[in-house]
Amino acid sequence: FEAIKTNIIGAQNIIETAYLNGVKKVIALSTDKASSPINLYGATKLCSDKLFVSANNLKSKFKNKLTSFSVVRYGNVFGSRGSVVPAFLDQLKNKELEITDKNMTRFSITLKKSIEFVYDCMFKSQGGEIFVPKIPSYRLTDLVSAISDKCKIKVIGTRPGEKIHEELI
Repeated sequence: FEAIKTNIIGAQNIIETAYLNGVKKVIALSTDKASSPINLYGATKLCSDKLFVSANNLKSKFKNKLTSFSVVRYGNVFGSRGSVVPAFLDQLKNKELEITDKNMTRFSITLKKSIEFVYDCMFKSQGGEIFVPKIPSYRLTDLVSAISDKCKIKVIGTRPGEKIHEELI
């Protein structure tokens, strides 16, 4: 319910408020979870993306016809609250790092790069785009090795709704 309230109803609120207040540009932040979603969270992010892109067609319903809407989509932000890195660092004390699958890959971007990307997209956007940066993917096993090559790897299995390989497009 919270994902629906935040990602769908929240997107609608932002779109309507931006139009009514004469905001010139709106850049919505998306996630790789919105690409071919397999769970409700990803589906709400995809719906949010579609709402923001489609909002460019609503101009006739609002007095302000200057607002444009675009989306930026990227992967995990290294070190952020949802990042696996803090979890791995916390597990170091046990000399065992838990991963869900040895073949799992992810896209990650640094906070600085994500900010630069959004800032650049603000200048490039004309309305209706979904901007996706070209960022490399990596295997979780490679990340684990970079954090510590002395820890044992424990495979715990994928969680419901979790993909082995995320996609950006």
